[in-house]
Amino acid sequence: MTKPKQVTIVEVAEAAGVSIATVSNVLNRGGIRSSKETIRKVELAAEQLGYRRNTMAAGLSRSKTYEIGLIIPALTSYYGQLAEHLQIEAHNAGYHLSVFSSGGFDPDIERRHLEVLLQRRVDGLICHGLAMGFETTRSIVNSGTPLVLINGWNWPEDIATGAVNLGFAGACRESVKLLAERGCGAICYIGSKRSKVIDEQRLLGFHAGIAQYGSGLKHEIVDAIGLDAEAYLKDLVQRHDRPVGIVAFDDYVALRILSAANKLHIDMPNRLKLIGINNEYMAKESYPGISSWDIPYNDQSQMAVAKLLHKLGHQAESGEEREIEVPLTFIERETTKSYESE
Repeated sequence: MTKPKQVTIVEVAEAAGVSIATVSNVLNRGGIRSSKETIRKVELAAEQLGYRRNTMAAGLSRSKTYEIGLIIPALTSYYGQLAEHLQIEAHNAGYHLSVFSSGGFDPDIERRHLEVLLQRRVDGLICHGLAMGFETTRSIVNSGTPLVLINGWNWPEDIATGAVNLGFAGACRESVKLLAERGCGAICYIGSKRSKVIDEQRLLGFHAGIAQYGSGLKHEIVDAIGLDAEAYLKDLVQRHDRPVGIVAFDDYVALRILSAANKLHIDMPNRLKLIGINNEYMAKESYPGISSWDIPYNDQSQMAVAKLLHKLGHQAESGEEREIEVPLTFIERETTKSYESE
């Protein structure tokens, strides 16, 4: 006899016409208030579909499994290196790390991960701020799973989670300071709107740097998506007599600018100064070398795991900050270095 398929809360949410987070909150008696009408719709849909809460599994989920879940937007570049460092920290704490990639907010993948995480017995979860939306994250928190965010700035407090964030804003502010001190007459930020809150943090720092160190300096903001780097640089240099400084969203964007500058034979750093972020391989091996901000993967991973262990009741946490900022380290190379001969 074939065993009947177990109904999931995803199916209940679709039948009731509400979010998965709402179903999780109603069925698991979460802390978020729902209207009587919403509760009635959820309970009716659950009854009609034959949904049954697995109380045995729920009881087991409260026992230790020594497994931590990690959800990141992708497995490339920064995210892959972050996962490796978090895996080491989890192992050192006696835990196994299971890694999920959200595919960059793909709704189908996000729903699948949510269903797995609500049924799987992970002790805690670490989630990158770009990997899942508010409602999905609320569903996980309402299910009783402790959660710590990586690069999740200013998330709603009802999600009741802590965050360990990289100091992108501070890095961009200091980039403006350095470029201003090195004699730039104009400073530009080339961002990436596709990266949403990460780009917003860089912009916050850029604006703060202009306000604090760029008095009298011309400045502008452009987006890297669809940018003709050669045409932009040619026009930028022609418009300004003094050296021009550029703060790039990351080293990939910085490399595009560097390649265009080399093709146009723009003198770096005398005519153009360039700073990237992430200190990727191309920043170290390009010609000339790109000045960049190094990511403290180890520090961020240690702090995130320590905060999660604190939530799991294993150890005391130093301080009670809801959001911890981890500063980046500036690595100077030829695109900004000043020489006595200048």
